[in-house]
Amino acid sequence: MSPPADRTWRTGKAPGALPLLGHVLPLWRDPLGFLASLPSHGDVVEVRIGPGRAYLVNHPELVRHVLLHPRVFDKGGIFDKARQLLGNSLSVSRGEEHRYQRRLVQPAFRPGKIAEYTRAVADDTNSAIAAWSSGDVRNISDEMHALLMRVAARTLFSTGLDDATIEEARHCLRTVSLGIYKRAMAPLGVMEKLPTPAKRAYDHANTRLREIVATMIDTQRRSPSDRQDLVSTLLRAEHPVTGEKLTDRELLDQVVTFLIAGSETTASTLAFVFHLMGAFPEVEKRVHTEIDEAVGDRAPAYEDLPSLPYTRNVITEALRLYPPSWMAMRVAVEDVELGGLPVRSGAMVLYSAYAMHRNPELFPSPETFDPGRWEADRAARVPRGALLPFGAGSHKCIGDVLALTETTLIVAAIAAGWRLRPVPGTRLRPEPRATLEAGPLPMICERR
Repeated sequence: MSPPADRTWRTGKAPGALPLLGHVLPLWRDPLGFLASLPSHGDVVEVRIGPGRAYLVNHPELVRHVLLHPRVFDKGGIFDKARQLLGNSLSVSRGEEHRYQRRLVQPAFRPGKIAEYTRAVADDTNSAIAAWSSGDVRNISDEMHALLMRVAARTLFSTGLDDATIEEARHCLRTVSLGIYKRAMAPLGVMEKLPTPAKRAYDHANTRLREIVATMIDTQRRSPSDRQDLVSTLLRAEHPVTGEKLTDRELLDQVVTFLIAGSETTASTLAFVFHLMGAFPEVEKRVHTEIDEAVGDRAPAYEDLPSLPYTRNVITEALRLYPPSWMAMRVAVEDVELGGLPVRSGAMVLYSAYAMHRNPELFPSPETFDPGRWEADRAARVPRGALLPFGAGSHKCIGDVLALTETTLIVAAIAAGWRLRPVPGTRLRPEPRATLEAGPLPMICERR
């Protein structure tokens, strides 16, 4: 199988490979900077990882080709490591199993369901910020992770989780997210074998998080109702053809996955959004004006989304600069040619939304925060597939619309009453883990 052949592809090798190690050190020390430097070396760039070869795909057409052909480019790497936490859930399953799960779960993410899930977002947001006072300095990353854990819990379980359990689940997620990333990046499976304190902490956090979720599912199962939360929907879900339902293990795997995806990635995106708005007052002012005109004095609601196009553009631009899924990998399951390079069966094929989104050939002035690039006339000039914060193809994130909806409503709810200013001297240092995280971002709260 060959990728699109209607153009000449540029190929190259990443510079600076060391004997035996290859490019392991730059991938470990500065993965974002290293990956962002590689599109200038070709549409497909060979990277050395230890003695093996991997291929970073940089052109949108080639990335789409990889993602749209899962029979040739299978999931691997970090997906296999993530199975320790996520089991065989939708995010890591393959082939026919993935297609079966997606058909079973898809009804839970229809527009009508999403509207139901988001009914309480504004209330949760206002409750979370009720303790804020003008002049407070708040780490917006921590604030958003705490809020999104609450929102995700309410989306999954209409009764939500108590504060102590939410805080414990947050701590578990932090530990597991870092652990999965370190395991994926470490060669030869070393991280899983060494009896270190970090490994023990990872194992405990992994076990405890699944225990928390299993307890909540059991509670919900023993008190059936017509609730419209996600777990209730999944408990009722049947395969549209076979009538099969999720097994207990499948349900646990799916709910753990949605708890993580619904809190970690959205929380980091919100932290990036508020930091960028605070750093660009003219952008923040336009957002405030739009929200004031659309919402007025009431809480923002799902029905207000069409009236918040600029706010949505700000979020899209933040996702371009800081995509949650900053790097992913596939494994070639057969010999294949990719962009003119022969790729052997078993070779790793990488793609980085972070690197692609910073390619000046795709996005002029790529380091500039410019929400205007998503206005209709300019957005039409963005090459197809160049923006890839949620993946593509049959493995595209099933919750992307829910994530964008919740993000927009939370931005509207907070921005309606607050300005957030970065503490002078604060530097944004994105942290590449299983997803891209914002790191500590202290901000000064100013009531509007």
